[in-house]
Amino acid sequence: MAESKSVVSADSRSSPPSRRLFSDEFKQGAVRLIVEEKYSFKAAAAAVGVCEKTLRQWHKALVPPPAPCGENASLRELREENQRLRRQLRRAELEREILKKATAYFAKESL
Repeated sequence: MAESKSVVSADSRSSPPSRRLFSDEFKQGAVRLIVEEKYSFKAAAAAVGVCEKTLRQWHKALVPPPAPCGENASLRELREENQRLRRQLRRAELEREILKKATAYFAKESL
């Protein structure tokens, strides 16, 4: 019986993927799928061929925050804004706590 051995040469090893660069127009088009066409992040990422995390970063950078509700806002709009502001506040409080801990840590290290 003959034994088969798999041999991997140095040339056939996969190298890390190179970083792809995308134009601003491409990024805006991808974000438009989410904002205007109501694609999910997963579906839009698959459609344009990027990972979901990258698309979320583009969305965060390119989409301005929603405007505050006006005097004539509906109850639904007010609830949505309240929910959005609560999430924003939780994130800001968490970031503040992290910064406090980091400041205390580095202050202790410098002594």
